[in-house]
Amino acid sequence: GGLILFAIFSLVMDVFKIGYYSSFYSCLSAIKIIYPIVQAIFVIVQTYFLWVSAKDCIHVHLNVTRCGLMLTLTTNLAVWMSAVTDESVHKAHSKLKKNMTEEIFRWLLKVGMRSNSVEECNCNSQICQIFKNGYFWLYPFNIEYSLFASAMVYVMWKNVGRFIDHHSHHIQRLKFRLFRRTFFVGIMLGLIILVSGLGVLILYEVQVNSSTESSKKSQALTMYYIFNIVCLSLMSLVCIGGSIIYRFDKRDMDRHKNPTRTLDVALLMGAALGQYAISYYSIVAIVASTPRDAISALNLTYALLMIAQHTFQNVFIIEGLHRQPP
Repeated sequence: GGLILFAIFSLVMDVFKIGYYSSFYSCLSAIKIIYPIVQAIFVIVQTYFLWVSAKDCIHVHLNVTRCGLMLTLTTNLAVWMSAVTDESVHKAHSKLKKNMTEEIFRWLLKVGMRSNSVEECNCNSQICQIFKNGYFWLYPFNIEYSLFASAMVYVMWKNVGRFIDHHSHHIQRLKFRLFRRTFFVGIMLGLIILVSGLGVLILYEVQVNSSTESSKKSQALTMYYIFNIVCLSLMSLVCIGGSIIYRFDKRDMDRHKNPTRTLDVALLMGAALGQYAISYYSIVAIVASTPRDAISALNLTYALLMIAQHTFQNVFIIEGLHRQPP
């Protein structure tokens, strides 16, 4: 279900890219227009393949199957790197263009940065601007789709030729009832936090990007940091509480080999390393900077809580992944 959701947004992004590049067919190479078309076909075929075959455990033509799955995995990683690079280059060009005149920017493009690129073409029409802004806003969905598909293909590759032990055939069916116990309360609290976070983010972006007064920017930063500090504190307390509950609810730990769980743990720890690095550099920058004001104190608290929250959350999730059903 998650894969299909990201696939739909990726297809919308490809449509926007085709519309945008088609506006410049006279000053662009044909490969610029062909690439999103081929990518859209790849997304459709791969999504259908994973939807139909994700639960298959292949025991014939093992080498051919492994080769095909690994080729699909590396293709997804290549698409992911291409999307990340394209988005980063676009942001760099946008910031450079804000700080320079149009003539200097075009001269830099021609002499050394990106000659014969789409940046040299004029995008003056309204529909062109919609296509341009639309497909860059949809890049995160395409990035997540590539990572999502890579994870599923990797699990399929690990399961090729695998025999499952008889004792692991027991599947615990969770009966989800919306209004029973605390399910409803948890969902409502989560939705409130989600909607509040989106509201705070929109206010923060509007105030920081549109306002020229430093006082309003400081207020937006203060609001942003306080909201995140409160959320991170609550998340840390909840994860600690969950880990404590695990100690009272004694169950056997599942130590058997499981490719899906191993990948989940590896991705969880790998993703956390990036956030740890960002928080570490933020702490170093805040400690080394002067003067130290209220914004710096909030930023420092936010960075420390981010490290704590990720640590408690990862411990809670990893321990939960290894617990046997009741």
